[in-house]
Amino acid sequence: MKIIVPMAGRGSRLRPHTLTVPKPLIPIAGKPIVHRLVEDIAGVINQEIKEIAFIIHKDFGNQVEKELIEIAEKLGAKGTIYYQEQPLGTAHAIMAAKESMTGPIVVAYADTLFRADFTLDTTADSVIWVKQVEDPSAFGVVQLNDQNQIIDFVEKPTEFISDLAIIGIYYFKSGETLRSELQYLLDNNVVKGGEYQLTDGLENMKIKGLKFVPGKVEEWMDCGNKNVTVETNSRMLGFLYADGQNLVSESVITENATIIQPCYIGENVVLKNATVGPNVSLGDGCIVENTTIKNSLVQNNSKIKNADLDNAMIGSYASFDGNFKTISIGDYSVLE
Repeated sequence: MKIIVPMAGRGSRLRPHTLTVPKPLIPIAGKPIVHRLVEDIAGVINQEIKEIAFIIHKDFGNQVEKELIEIAEKLGAKGTIYYQEQPLGTAHAIMAAKESMTGPIVVAYADTLFRADFTLDTTADSVIWVKQVEDPSAFGVVQLNDQNQIIDFVEKPTEFISDLAIIGIYYFKSGETLRSELQYLLDNNVVKGGEYQLTDGLENMKIKGLKFVPGKVEEWMDCGNKNVTVETNSRMLGFLYADGQNLVSESVITENATIIQPCYIGENVVLKNATVGPNVSLGDGCIVENTTIKNSLVQNNSKIKNADLDNAMIGSYASFDGNFKTISIGDYSVLE
């Protein structure tokens, strides 16, 4: 099994945090989004992962590429880097990794996390991960027949068709078949809105009689902007804490400090006259002093003093001293 992860987008809705770090490497509960994503996929498919192909922009740099390779290797897989230099749609992005599209593959967009308990149907030609939603008009949805097979894909339906939203994770029994269909789109300039769309390839596969089935997830967590990323961090902390995971490092130094679970607190964090939690992630090396902080996400080596924070997101090596409550500041920012 191979996993292909298109992640070349700029993450503009999550700025300023994505000005210095690609969105899929933003940590959620102490671990990069893309790392959690591929771990969860590996748990669902329950097969050996031979390769993880990351599709990025060249501007991401050598350090990002190194971190991605390490993520793959931690799962016992080969890590491969491909580049998409122009944002020409989902099908175009996937085809940047066409050399890796052999055998069974999973395609997963790296701005989504999920919780699921289903067995992958490897007899199907394709499995599309879906989540039941209250307002399907905001999503692409799938329509099922009586045999629980997908018979249609509808983008943002204006009338009720289905409430099963596509979350952006797909299994294909044959990577070669998907590659052939997407190559057809590129060769024949089949575009919508100036972009090559994966759903057009899926539609062609369905017309040819390939079997599509849904894989229903219990939880679907977005990381599209600051507010939903902070919310996703809180939800993930709750899941991990309920699973019995200890997310507070033994190296944390406390002085007149209270930790209200669930929280992730990294290595060598100092808490002085502070109340931390619930639903807070503090990266390695942070210093929190004379502060109350809850429902917030802080990356590595940042200093927070004299603050009362809620729904805050702070990058790495930032310094914050003040009375603002809901903030979003990026790496190396100083507010004192």
